[in-house]
Amino acid sequence: MSNIAIVIEERAADIGNFLVGRLLPFRQKRMVGPFIFIDHMGPDNIAEPHFMDIAPHPHIGLSTLTYLFEGSIMHRDSLGNAVEIKPGAVNWMTAGKGVTHSERTPEQLRSTPHDLHGLQIWVALPKELEKMEPNFVHIEEPQLPHWTEDGVSYRLIAGEIKDHRSEVPVYSPLYLIEIKAEKDATIKLGDHLYGESGLYILHGTVHAEGQEFGPKQILVAKDAKLCEFKMEAGTSVYIFGGEPFPEQRYIDWNFVASDIETLKIAREKWEKHEFPKVPGDDGYIPIPPVNPTLGQKKSLAALFLHLNLAIANVSAVRDYNWKDKTDENKKAGNCGQFPAFLLNKS
Repeated sequence: MSNIAIVIEERAADIGNFLVGRLLPFRQKRMVGPFIFIDHMGPDNIAEPHFMDIAPHPHIGLSTLTYLFEGSIMHRDSLGNAVEIKPGAVNWMTAGKGVTHSERTPEQLRSTPHDLHGLQIWVALPKELEKMEPNFVHIEEPQLPHWTEDGVSYRLIAGEIKDHRSEVPVYSPLYLIEIKAEKDATIKLGDHLYGESGLYILHGTVHAEGQEFGPKQILVAKDAKLCEFKMEAGTSVYIFGGEPFPEQRYIDWNFVASDIETLKIAREKWEKHEFPKVPGDDGYIPIPPVNPTLGQKKSLAALFLHLNLAIANVSAVRDYNWKDKTDENKKAGNCGQFPAFLLNKS
């Protein structure tokens, strides 16, 4: 990707049942367009007694996107949906004013060891839609736009690009594109991208600006319209991004909002069991406690808690523009400190 601004190094952490690698958010680049959270799950083997059992938990102010490469997850939510997602399909759940869901290993797979591998993504909603009615959409793989050019296959998971549009009902201009190269290829998409843009390398090797990049890295562009890079044969990447919002976004646990008060109200509602229930799943994940030494600020453990899985990893960031930074700032940038905007301030 020409005109690289930042390279994010994913760090995987063993959180007990499977591996998760945190990609977004991170200190120097809180969001890419409306994309506010990206976790890379696995690949990890799921076998007794270590199943994926994420009990009911809440969300507000965002849409979640689940996309699997291997394995299967049973999704249940407070809207009454019970859907098993398999590789290539998309689960798109818009939380809006509030939704509850669970994610578990399907019953039929609990007697069979298998690998689980995929992406879990949060897309923030526009401010005027943060309190919309929740909804859920499941899109099977054949329904996603797919095309091939010069030995390179493209699949539009969400949003729109060129003359292609995904059936996933997004609420702001964005794109999430899967690109797989069967042979060495040069990719030029800049004329069709907009807003902010990032490139995540799942497998293989990418060449850009005379440098070589590999798996578990995100390249963030300075200008999406200058997106050009080379892929070696067997490489798989995901380009994501879109128009950024004018307002700041805040995260508290599984909640996203453009104002702190909304996060506080959501926290209180979950603690009082006032969120809608999930039919057929009576589990409950307690919200992480506020660290009293920080007032309303979250503890580091709570900060990196997603779906009640405390993850100790952070994203290391390499910034290509150190000229105006002191040595002290350089060190801080590379240590992956968590962003101040994630601290729930009173």
